Amino acid sequence: MLKLTWRNTIRHPLRASLTILGLAVAVLAFCLLRTVVAAWYAGVEGASPTRLITRNAISFINPLPMAYLPKIQAVPGVINVAYSNWFGGVYIDERHFFPTFAVEVRRYFPMYPELVMPEDQRLAFEKDRRGVAVGRALATRYGWKVGDPIVLKGNIYPGQWEFIIRAIYTGAEATTDESRFYLHWEFLNETLKKNADSRADSVGWYIIRVARPEMAAPVAAQVDALFKNSLAETLTETEKAFFLGFVAMTETILLAIQVVSWVVIGVILVVLANTMAMSARERLGEYAVLKTMGFKARHLAGLIFGESLLLALGGGLVGLALTFPAVYVFKKSLGQYFRVFPLTRATLVLGLAVALGVGLLAALFPSWRAARVSIAEALRKVG
Repeated sequence: MLKLTWRNTIRHPLRASLTILGLAVAVLAFCLLRTVVAAWYAGVEGASPTRLITRNAISFINPLPMAYLPKIQAVPGVINVAYSNWFGGVYIDERHFFPTFAVEVRRYFPMYPELVMPEDQRLAFEKDRRGVAVGRALATRYGWKVGDPIVLKGNIYPGQWEFIIRAIYTGAEATTDESRFYLHWEFLNETLKKNADSRADSVGWYIIRVARPEMAAPVAAQVDALFKNSLAETLTETEKAFFLGFVAMTETILLAIQVVSWVVIGVILVVLANTMAMSARERLGEYAVLKTMGFKARHLAGLIFGESLLLALGGGLVGLALTFPAVYVFKKSLGQYFRVFPLTRATLVLGLAVALGVGLLAALFPSWRAARVSIAEALRKVG
């Protein structure tokens, strides 16, 4: 049976090759689209259950006073508090975008142990107010090294901002973003004070670390209660919920991508089903002869299902093999938009499973037709 199934599969080499190629392209497209969705959720998956984000309840862009810091630290269950500002800034031009944050260095980095940097570089970064820390991926992208001067043109905070790279951090986990740019919040704040800017002594958001994940909800409620009815009310949520809020802004796009990924599979299912139906129709006479030799309906179904699964398996494996270089190219070309572009084992397994599922579904009708056709009817169709 196996030998006969294999010979049936390669009987028409061109047809089989084109079918496998079509399946491979479909599996490749499916895996790429699923990887794009996974990249969108990468920050969510890497969120810590013991970190909370406190921001202005009105809008993310509204600042919070520095005076909130000691009050938040005094809340029972809070281990540490850090703060950060979105700095923005333009390097070369707007096309060379990367996320830039002003942080209180001594508080911020202990909150994020996944951001790893050499001890000597960390100390140099802490001591130099104009110093910055950049991710390894960002440094590789522009060929930066420790000691290089960097100039950003301010958009949120106008002016020419001159910095020196003092540290290059790496990610301890696969989902860690290595394309960020960190500068000293104190340097930003001092400059704002010199310019009599009203945004001095304010932060974009606070990061709170709690002792245990189950303490997140009560601590969040206590923090928000502290500033209820104030001029700057707060909204405190887990880091995961905070990131999901940004993802929700593009939820329609994500849904469209997921729908398209399944539409691609539906199209190739129709193509493979048509191929198997054509093959079964051409071989009705052969099936009749096999029946006269004692082959049962289950044997014929086995031949058809086997051929369909071999084609699907071949297309699936080729598609998965092509996915690796395709993801690499996408990551290189879209690195400024997707900081992490993870091709996960779950995506690969799902891609192969979908291909085999298509193979099974495509063989259902041809198998049913071959099993039900009578010998006399099949022989009349010969020629």
